[in-house]
Amino acid sequence: MDRNLALEFVRVTEAAALESARWMGRGDEKAADAAAVDAMRKAFDVLRMDGTVVIGEGERDEAPMLYIGEKVGTKTDDAPALDIALDPLEGTTICATGGPGSISVIAVAEKGKFLHAPDTYMDKIACGPGAKGKIDIDKSPTENVQAVAKALGKEVSDMTVVILNRPRHKELIDEVRKTGARIQLIGDGDVSAAVSAAWPDSGIDLLIGIGGAPEGVISAAAMQCLGGDFQGRLKWRNEEEKARASKMGLKDLDKKFTCDELASGSVMFVATGITDGSLLKGVRFLPDGKAKSHSIVMRSATGTIRTIESFHDFTWKKNKKS
Repeated sequence: MDRNLALEFVRVTEAAALESARWMGRGDEKAADAAAVDAMRKAFDVLRMDGTVVIGEGERDEAPMLYIGEKVGTKTDDAPALDIALDPLEGTTICATGGPGSISVIAVAEKGKFLHAPDTYMDKIACGPGAKGKIDIDKSPTENVQAVAKALGKEVSDMTVVILNRPRHKELIDEVRKTGARIQLIGDGDVSAAVSAAWPDSGIDLLIGIGGAPEGVISAAAMQCLGGDFQGRLKWRNEEEKARASKMGLKDLDKKFTCDELASGSVMFVATGITDGSLLKGVRFLPDGKAKSHSIVMRSATGTIRTIESFHDFTWKKNKKS
């Protein structure tokens, strides 16, 4: 996969972040998400690639744009065939309420290297490189917290575990608290949280809990770039979801997926901050029609991680059109 594509994909997440950031704190989740989706789709159109959305906004009948199976990019004879996993606005509620940690994110792999996950839930666990190989989703939260603490050379009381603040996690939260570990409860945005578990100086050591399956695949792609670890198991809400998964080619509906099974081969991960978080700074709108964005670009082939601060001049773009 051409490494130059990584920088092209930054322009795509930047476009989505800039447009959705205008809706920060305005209480309109649908408008914020629509702005991100529309901007991302338009930015894809100028990229030379034969791209297929395998993780997107949902099924075609539920999502008018960037749905699972949609073709993106400008296809030419020599355009690379790529699978795209994306979330134009991860943390829709976060953005609408002005909370921390919403991002625009894309993961890219060669064709057939992402799990084609249906839009359901996934039980997840993620950690950084220092504890790789020490986590096991089949073990109890207590065992995993203790294993990661030992691997990192930390006291359990110095550990920070991030968990989505949901009623379904009451027992999980209670058990982790009993270990003595610290907990950071988040309202949304578990891709950002999973990446933070492997990000230096984020203060996060472990992610545990149930979140979206599409976000799980994207998180696994990031872990491949960061050298972290991730495991997941799909959590079905109904028989219809199981039937859809079977049509998508999934044979073992109760399988424990490793990081390599969720995202393999040469992988790229690109994200731009929308609101401030532990991973990325949010979009800053500056005087005189300018803005500043903060992004990360990662490649599994080389382990290269780039952070990019970009300045955008909207007045220049308007003058070019006139």
